[in-house]
Amino acid sequence: MRYLITGTAGFIGFHVAKRLIDEGHFVVGFDGMTPYYDVTLKERRHAILKRSNGFKAVTAMLEDRAALNQAAELAEPEVIIHLAAQAGVRYSLENPKAYVDSNLVGTWNVLELARALGPKHLMLASTSSIYGANEKIPFSEMDRADEPLTLYAATKKSMELMAHSYAHLYKVPTTAFRFFTVYGPWGRPDMALFKFVDAIHNDRPIDVYGEGRMSRDFTYIDDLVEGILRLSHVAPAEENRVPAAKAKDTLSHQAPFRVVNIGGGQPVELMTFVETIEKAVGRPAIRNMLPMQQGDVPRTYASPDLLEALTDFKPSISVEEGVARFAEWYEQYYRKTGQIA
Repeated sequence: MRYLITGTAGFIGFHVAKRLIDEGHFVVGFDGMTPYYDVTLKERRHAILKRSNGFKAVTAMLEDRAALNQAAELAEPEVIIHLAAQAGVRYSLENPKAYVDSNLVGTWNVLELARALGPKHLMLASTSSIYGANEKIPFSEMDRADEPLTLYAATKKSMELMAHSYAHLYKVPTTAFRFFTVYGPWGRPDMALFKFVDAIHNDRPIDVYGEGRMSRDFTYIDDLVEGILRLSHVAPAEENRVPAAKAKDTLSHQAPFRVVNIGGGQPVELMTFVETIEKAVGRPAIRNMLPMQQGDVPRTYASPDLLEALTDFKPSISVEEGVARFAEWYEQYYRKTGQIA
């Protein structure tokens, strides 16, 4: 099949594109190479993808509609997977405009593109952050998500609402999938796992927010990719509405639109996560215990019921195994060769 994927120089987009290319599909990747973190890491991800004739790259910002059109002409996509975004909860406090430009204006351009192309399936990356400090657990797709604690979360919720309206007006089958703390090799340097491993290796203290009294539903990257690709074959339609006995389906009654969590429903305490990292690295961390940061939520906890009902799959790779894989990648990438892992 033919895919247009935004954000292929990013952590998740790279892994999704690589999996599709390895399976023999054709992918056009679109990425702006923004300096939010080390651009070299992004360039090396793209360099791996470019080894295949099944991958072509277009470098531009989402706000550049003409460049998006160019990518679409090159891809002739059957499926569009929109992963590019300005990520990061804390950075949204420092540079809110980046979130409006990328997550709202950029996503609108992708929606307009899908309107013109009419793909078999449009898939959009959302986030567990939109649940805010929801006290009901696990977080179900049917729960209210109207009290975002950061602009990042607000832009992702707004993206879902815009996408629903386009799905209704122009009948583009659309799935918004909500990520839960994704981690793994080639991960983002601003994420806790990367920062903790890097700090331990370089004898720096790690900042443990919330005094360690937080928990996260960590999702290993391979599990996330598997969930995305399985969902890509289930474009929202009445014929695949999930029976109430299996799960509460979010398939809209007004549009071919659905929201799905991708998480395993097995939250891990932050201090357990730190201890797992210490074991994987083989050294203790210097812990700097700090209060909760503005915008942080005390826990995330996915209900995987709808994902499992739609795809017969839910994330299952343990934090112990996933962290060990990341630590091995980090050692190879930074400590031994300094080259492409």
